[in-house]
Amino acid sequence: MKDENKAPKEQRSSTPNIFGYPISICFIVVNEFCERFSYYGMRAVLVLYFRYFLRWDEDLATAIYHGFVALCFLMPIFGAIIADSWLGKFKTIIYLSIVYTIGQVVIAISSIADLTDTTGDGQPDNLSLHIGLSMLGLLLIALGTGGIKPCVSAFGGDQFDDDQEKQRSKFFSIFYLSINAGSLISTVVTPILREQRCGSVPQACYPLAFGVPGALMAVALIVFIGGSPLYKKSSPQGNIVLKVCKCIAFAIKNRFKHRSNQYPKRDHFMDWASDKYDEHLIAQIKMVLKVLFLYIPLPMFWALFDQQGSRWTLQAVTMNGNFGGIDIQPDQMQTVNPILILILVPVVDTIVYPLIAKCKLNFTPLRRMTVGMFLAAMAFVAAALVQVQIDKTLPKFPVGDQSQIKIVNVGKTTANVSLDYLSKSYLVEPSQATDYITVPAADVKRVTVYFNNKGTNITTKLVNKTRNTLLVLDSSNYDWLEDTNSKPEEGKNAIRFTTTLPHVENVTMGGVDFGNLNQLSVTNYTFFTKGKKTITFMSDGKKCSETSKDFGYGSSFTIVIDQACSSTDPKLNYVEEIEANSVHMALQIPQYLLITSGEVVFSVTGLEFSYSQAPPNMKSVLQAGWLLTNAFGNIIVLIVAEASTIQEQWAEYILFAALLVTVCVIFGIMARFYTYVDPKEVEAEFEEKERSKNKERELNGVIGTSYPTAQSEL
Repeated sequence: MKDENKAPKEQRSSTPNIFGYPISICFIVVNEFCERFSYYGMRAVLVLYFRYFLRWDEDLATAIYHGFVALCFLMPIFGAIIADSWLGKFKTIIYLSIVYTIGQVVIAISSIADLTDTTGDGQPDNLSLHIGLSMLGLLLIALGTGGIKPCVSAFGGDQFDDDQEKQRSKFFSIFYLSINAGSLISTVVTPILREQRCGSVPQACYPLAFGVPGALMAVALIVFIGGSPLYKKSSPQGNIVLKVCKCIAFAIKNRFKHRSNQYPKRDHFMDWASDKYDEHLIAQIKMVLKVLFLYIPLPMFWALFDQQGSRWTLQAVTMNGNFGGIDIQPDQMQTVNPILILILVPVVDTIVYPLIAKCKLNFTPLRRMTVGMFLAAMAFVAAALVQVQIDKTLPKFPVGDQSQIKIVNVGKTTANVSLDYLSKSYLVEPSQATDYITVPAADVKRVTVYFNNKGTNITTKLVNKTRNTLLVLDSSNYDWLEDTNSKPEEGKNAIRFTTTLPHVENVTMGGVDFGNLNQLSVTNYTFFTKGKKTITFMSDGKKCSETSKDFGYGSSFTIVIDQACSSTDPKLNYVEEIEANSVHMALQIPQYLLITSGEVVFSVTGLEFSYSQAPPNMKSVLQAGWLLTNAFGNIIVLIVAEASTIQEQWAEYILFAALLVTVCVIFGIMARFYTYVDPKEVEAEFEEKERSKNKERELNGVIGTSYPTAQSEL
């Protein structure tokens, strides 16, 4: 195939363009927007899918989430090698995008509960099938999104001529904007899709939440292929990352081979590669290794940063997301990050940095990165403080040999209740309830209830770690109910019904049928989202309809139907078992502000520093190294989530903050001893040195002969 990059300039300049830009970049920008929508949209709901659909605990859900993200950041090296050494950028993007699309389809299929739901409750019965499909889908997605990551932006840059440097620079700005736009929009949209109702059973609609990003990835592939006739496609030129790795491996092998003292020492271990590799390449690798050495502490920053999509999302599940009429889903809080990026990047560049410069402060790139790491650590301190407030509001469930009892008086007169284990008694007014009473399960054998001095002994059968409600109507009518002993998942509300009437029929709430009820019988819990619901039932041949109370996030209620339709008294009595989330999600904004500020001064500066300190042909090597720091950071979280014995979440946040502060100090010390270089000057000095050597050879009459690169004794 003819290499289009080798075509004459006149021919290449005739490429269709608009406003001086190649039309082909329109296809690339749209492709990137759709691909980023697909990736971030899927990732936004991923940890909740693990937690509430696959039924994993928080630690396992967090570990698998970060394992997936780590794999996504390991795959770019694989993609770069394929593109530069075998297929070229265009074909690599095409083939891996197909793999990517298949992965999105597989994970969408894996989230369809009906595949194995035989009981009709909306939950999968054969989790192993869903888990297997999910892992296959995520593996394909990681291969696809990671593999094309180093290719798309570089392929876009290839579309410009050499004299279009200004247009190429603006393209990268537009390209970056498309990434953030795709991330922002998808993180808003997919949680909304997740909240849609799937089928007749109320449940999170993960097939839709995964399916739409999958469709956008298919659109991204079609759009990219559509621009094929307009692209400039270069042939593979060889992968510099692979070449550098081979050179380093040879140096280590050669040093080990000649480790005896009879061989002279060399100033740098890379000098042992001079037996095989060019002196210029070795000098460039030495420059790169100095920067890569500084990368060693950086994974700890990413270990904290990427928990926005895991631990912080799970934290938001236990919070109140009502923002004055707008309900924010826990996974939508992740949109705060891209919004703040769009605000903070220009503010920092145009206001903060110039002010620091005017104050005559030497705010070097490495010092900026140190500050960024410190800000991320402070973000986790803020997250820990929020978690402490959340923990104060969470219900205290029974542990060990404990059990809990709540007495609910659904009668018309005051009840006097005593437990044989406790000396005190409880006066319970009509339509009122006690708080949960925590007792040793084995020590409470009976409860005594008095109505108008007429007592009844009620035998108990308490079980360890359970919550129980005793409904008492009068001295001869009562019932034991087993309550939920965990906070409702995903911020939903657990609702069940009972009645004091002889019989009610066709009880519904929010379109969900609870069936018929006899006196003091109780339905199973059903889970509802926030807001008011319409409750209907039949009593004495009349249909009753009433709007429920405004449910919040994460509450649990038993609704008692205690009056017939013809009565002027309230027909419904709400018995609260678990209080709704009261800590507001707005309290997460400071931690998002801190970690995004840290990202702006750390990530942007880090890329700028890396590029400024590397020779032109080695920038891809540092890009690969930078992506690896992100991968290793996610591996750190994976290890901590699985191996940590810390029970309190706030303590884990403090642990991560302390680790990053420690790493921050180490990085600051390393940065202090780093000497900044100008690669252009180094290259110029090397070229001058080579010219001097050539002149010397000319004078000695050896011009045109091979110049030895190895010591004679080797």
